[in-house]
Amino acid sequence: MAHPGYDGSWLPQDQDPRNQAGPVRGERDTLIGYLEAYRTTLELKCQDLTPAQLGTRSVPPSNMSLLGLVRHMARVEQSWFRRVIEERMEIPRMFADDRLDAGFSWDGEPDEALVDEAWTLWRDEVDHARTVLERTDLDKVVDVHGEPIEVRDILVHMIEEYARHCGHADLIRECIDGRAGQ
Repeated sequence: MAHPGYDGSWLPQDQDPRNQAGPVRGERDTLIGYLEAYRTTLELKCQDLTPAQLGTRSVPPSNMSLLGLVRHMARVEQSWFRRVIEERMEIPRMFADDRLDAGFSWDGEPDEALVDEAWTLWRDEVDHARTVLERTDLDKVVDVHGEPIEVRDILVHMIEEYARHCGHADLIRECIDGRAGQ
């Protein structure tokens, strides 16, 4: 049975941007490398789709979609890096309105403007998170609901969050056009 893509893979190994970084050394590079790989995976899973396809919901009763995942991950990036690590809790959480369901829901049909807005929010938050990580020690302790948490623990949580949602993205994408893998 033939698989869409490259023999069951998303991209040929020599073209996969996640394989181009080279070897990493140490805890910091390893954690950031995994986080970056999952960020790239989310982008790849959403590549070459129309707004309607990006807005395609998964199985009922879930309202999860690729577009919703991008919006949700913009919220997650903002919350952990701006609000928690930078200790700027006065910043309102993105998509805090209950009807927006943490970014998974939106008003109306998905269109190019909504998709562009989602990608802009996500990319801006990812860029900001990278800047925060450049200047923040992994040993820094921040308060999370009254508990002291090190930044390294937040990075592990972010990797877990992306890994889980990239699994969702893989299944949603496979339902849209049969493309799966990596």
